[in-house]
Amino acid sequence: MDENKNLDPQEVVEEVKNEQAAPAAEATETATPDVQEETTQPETPASESEVSQPEATAQVEEETQTETENEEPAPVAPTPEAEVPAGEDAEERPAPRTKEDVIERLREIVATGENVARQELEHLKQVYYHIHNSEAAAAREAFVAEGGNADDFQPAADPLEESFKAEMERVREMRAKEAANLEEEKQRNLKRKLEIIEKVKEFAESPETADKNFEQLKKLQAEWRELKAVPAENATDLWKNYQHQIELFYDQLHLNHEARMYDFKKNLEKKLQLCEAAERLADMEDPIAAFRQLQALHQDFRETGPVEKEKREEVWERFKAASTVINKRHQAYFEGMKAQEEENLQRKTALCEQVEGLDLDAVKGFSEWDKLTKQVLEWQAEWRTIGFTPRKVNAKIFERFRAACDRFFQRKAEYFRTAREAQAANLEAKTRLVEEAEALKESTDWNSTAQKLIALQKRWKEVGPISHKASEAIWKRFNEACNYFFERKNEATGDQRREEEGNLEQKLDIIAQLEALLAEGREDAQQLVHELQDRWNNIGHVPFRKKDKIYKQYREVLDRIYKELNISARRRSVENFRRSMAEKSGNELSRELQRLQNAFEAKRDEIKNYETNLTFFSAKSKGGNSLMEEVERKIGRLKDELTGIAEKIKAVREQEAEAEAKE
Repeated sequence: MDENKNLDPQEVVEEVKNEQAAPAAEATETATPDVQEETTQPETPASESEVSQPEATAQVEEETQTETENEEPAPVAPTPEAEVPAGEDAEERPAPRTKEDVIERLREIVATGENVARQELEHLKQVYYHIHNSEAAAAREAFVAEGGNADDFQPAADPLEESFKAEMERVREMRAKEAANLEEEKQRNLKRKLEIIEKVKEFAESPETADKNFEQLKKLQAEWRELKAVPAENATDLWKNYQHQIELFYDQLHLNHEARMYDFKKNLEKKLQLCEAAERLADMEDPIAAFRQLQALHQDFRETGPVEKEKREEVWERFKAASTVINKRHQAYFEGMKAQEEENLQRKTALCEQVEGLDLDAVKGFSEWDKLTKQVLEWQAEWRTIGFTPRKVNAKIFERFRAACDRFFQRKAEYFRTAREAQAANLEAKTRLVEEAEALKESTDWNSTAQKLIALQKRWKEVGPISHKASEAIWKRFNEACNYFFERKNEATGDQRREEEGNLEQKLDIIAQLEALLAEGREDAQQLVHELQDRWNNIGHVPFRKKDKIYKQYREVLDRIYKELNISARRRSVENFRRSMAEKSGNELSRELQRLQNAFEAKRDEIKNYETNLTFFSAKSKGGNSLMEEVERKIGRLKDELTGIAEKIKAVREQEAEAEAKE
């Protein structure tokens, strides 16, 4: 006996529909700048006049036995008015490739009044907006390629979109009208079938009325088969009542026994064929197609008249067993789909968490934003490869992902807008510096103007960045103005120029000697390096335009020597200090000297303090020895630092002497 025996068949069908409905969500026409629209996933679409869910697994229920033990049970299939989607030749029709193709197909549907499946309408909508979004993306790329800012791009209006929406609305109106007409037809069919049941009931009141109205009954049966759809809530009870009255009629039929037995024979042949057809469905690879064909077989089975009582249970059990096989495959298919949807939900939830977890407050600079943008676009691409989630959360999880992406791109747009405003202010500031430099470049007040231009150069470095397009041009103007003045200054001060050229030759010679020392690897290289460094420090200025280049060469070879000879960090620190002091003069050098002398005295007092403390330690215990060793190591480090300070003091004094000599 079927496990659903005591359940109302229509309730069973609706319950399974609610549990196994494939997710379906309206596709959004627009999304974030980078998020593609979420599409629907109608595996087995139904008419819009009914639930937009896959057909539920057919529940084959055995009728409750009447007092006559061998009375034939009635099969329960989905409601007879359930529609198979129109457009079975859709595979033969060429797929639309352009927006014009989509609009033309919609016009064709309206013109022919075709009962098109909702699945095809969703597909047409997806195709149109896929092309629409692709065109917008291509236009955006072209805009950026021509030098535009991606955040400033505004897509042009789609000239075909209004036509598309208008045609889509006509199709929806047509479908709504068809649905209303279908509902009216169902009500008319219900009314007529109730009248037929009453007539059959009258014919079955006695053997005499049954014999008398046998031919009339045949006509009513034929008319019943012609009347198809009725309201879903009435379908099962209506069929049960009809079948019951037909069986009562045949039980009353005595006089025309041969005709009765002939009907039983023909009905048995038909039902056995239906059983064989149902059994063959088990070999079909597609469980959805098999299930749909089973529904048609159920319809035929229920419309076929009764067989003799001795065969009823046997035929029914065979048909029910074949149906159970198909139903279990169909059930397993949707359970598998349900499991896949749960897995998809987990993957999409993880993507939402990744986008939501981005610390946008910590993002600094255009390169970091570009890096994160690439990552978000990769997550969006991965999102589009994941299938649908359970229907009840499908729209919600998409909205969550879209909101997270919207938040990212909005914050990015705000950053770029603020950065552009700052760059514009920086450009204005640098333009003013350029104008000041250009106003000074013709001056012959060499020393004063040189100091002013150097001050402008320092202010230039303090101004923040500007856009890449303007950066090179504005820098070129500023650099040319400065170079123009200093070249004129050098020409006007020829003796100084020749002296600087001589200094340049000497420094180039020192660099060559350092290169030679590096190549030879002599044991006394460290001492020789120190001597060459002293010579370098005693050499005066070189031409202004070449000083950075020559010093860079000098530092590079020294760095390589330090690396090869493992010259101490203290020595390098002093060299760096000398370089920084070379840029200072006057009061700056005096303040630095005073700071170093104070540091020297403090460091020396600290050493004396530690040395005094050593006299109080006892060396008899293991702990005392350890503590003394630690203090001694500390004193050694402090003495090294004291030596470094002394060398820096020397460097400052040498720089002061050099500055005084020049004055």
